[in-house]
Amino acid sequence: MENTNRFTIGKKMYLFVIAIVLFATGCVCALNYVINVDQINTYYKRLTINNAVNYSTLVDVEFLKELRAVAETDEYQALRMEAEENDDESIVVDYLQEKGLYDKFIEEREKMRTYVNNLEDVEYLYAVVWSEESNPDGSFQDMYLIDADDVPIYMIGYWEDREEEFEGVDYTKTIQPTISHGDWGWLCSGYEPLYDEDGSIICHVGVDIDIGVMMNERYKDLAYMVISALVVTVIAVAFAVIFVRKIVVNPLKEITADMKRFAPSAGKNYVEAGVTNICIKSNDEIGDIFTAIKRMQERLVDYINDITAFRQVKEEAEVAIKEKDQEIGEIRKEAYRDALTGVGSKVAYVRKENEINEAIGKGYSSFAVVMMDANGLKHINDNYGHAQGDAYLKGCSHLICEEFKHSPVYRIGGDEFVAILSGEDYQNRNERVDSLRKVFEQAYHKENAQPWERYSASVGMAEFTSEDMNVDDVFKRADKLMYENKDAFKKKTASES
Repeated sequence: MENTNRFTIGKKMYLFVIAIVLFATGCVCALNYVINVDQINTYYKRLTINNAVNYSTLVDVEFLKELRAVAETDEYQALRMEAEENDDESIVVDYLQEKGLYDKFIEEREKMRTYVNNLEDVEYLYAVVWSEESNPDGSFQDMYLIDADDVPIYMIGYWEDREEEFEGVDYTKTIQPTISHGDWGWLCSGYEPLYDEDGSIICHVGVDIDIGVMMNERYKDLAYMVISALVVTVIAVAFAVIFVRKIVVNPLKEITADMKRFAPSAGKNYVEAGVTNICIKSNDEIGDIFTAIKRMQERLVDYINDITAFRQVKEEAEVAIKEKDQEIGEIRKEAYRDALTGVGSKVAYVRKENEINEAIGKGYSSFAVVMMDANGLKHINDNYGHAQGDAYLKGCSHLICEEFKHSPVYRIGGDEFVAILSGEDYQNRNERVDSLRKVFEQAYHKENAQPWERYSASVGMAEFTSEDMNVDDVFKRADKLMYENKDAFKKKTASES
């Protein structure tokens, strides 16, 4: 019995189409909204900073410098607070008149108001001193000098907490505009510093542009876009569902129903096994699926009838795998043999070193390390070619192996060989090393031989002692003795020449 509650592919396709359409329309709306917001924000920020810069050219900087100096004094601040508590402007007016600043203040404020009245976009225009030092809690307060708004005169020198969006800005430069929403509504605020003749910052011209109407319109536009997107989505989904049902869902239902008749077993042909044979004419992926299913069913029938042949293939595969394993074993052996000389490689030496180190931990101590370095290899390579250099190395290796027949020999570098003596070679180690040196001495002095046939190598040997912790300790001593032997060889050959 068919389960009608299952999550069929048709349902999945419908949900997928709906999700894709919603996603696409949502992305278009979001992209359009982001671009629109960015363009409008950029316009208002540019408008804000341009007004701040423009008005900064109209300000009497020297007057603001004097006004700031007065406003920052403790005497004035005390009078200002008294005037604010009593709501009495005359206290501050009398003080400013006494300082000769009142008339100029009125003139500058009127200039500000005229500028604001002539520009519809500018909401607030003021001069503010940005504090350099923070409060104990890390916050900042800034002092307002003059404001185009209709505020009491005792607000000159009023300290106010700095807005969070301006925390940490570099007040020594033009402060880039910031859009914020606070007690004053939606504002775009920007600041331009004013400098005196000495280059010191006196204060900043601040400009606030009211963008509340624009923000309301923006939200309306967003709502319209969302509604339009939903309408487009409903229409698109309706057409998409009809299309998907005709092109995908219905053909898949036919294929699914026909597949349930498939029951292959030994001895059945395609018709008896129920291989699908419905008419699917669509030249698309659905047609490909139908064709693939039919071929799969045919192959399954063939498989059941030809199982013996497949068993034979399996046996052949197992044989092939064994042969590959043997090949891998041969490759592993090659990794431990030096390709040029046939002796052990650096990898084989490291492996042997690890084995002996383990044996040392169990009490093994009867071995010696012989370090050998072919003399003059570079001279032969440079003057007669690398082919003769290879022949020279092979000859050196042959002499070494002939002398140490009962011990492993390794090539661990371009011209470096090492032998680990044990057994009979270890018992006769001194004789073996002396004999090797004589063999190289005789080969080197062959008068009629080619240069690459006059084999020579410096030799150093060291035995494992109770003071050694591992093979490397013995190796280092052998290496040192080898270099001493090489120095002696160089001095001797230099004197002979």
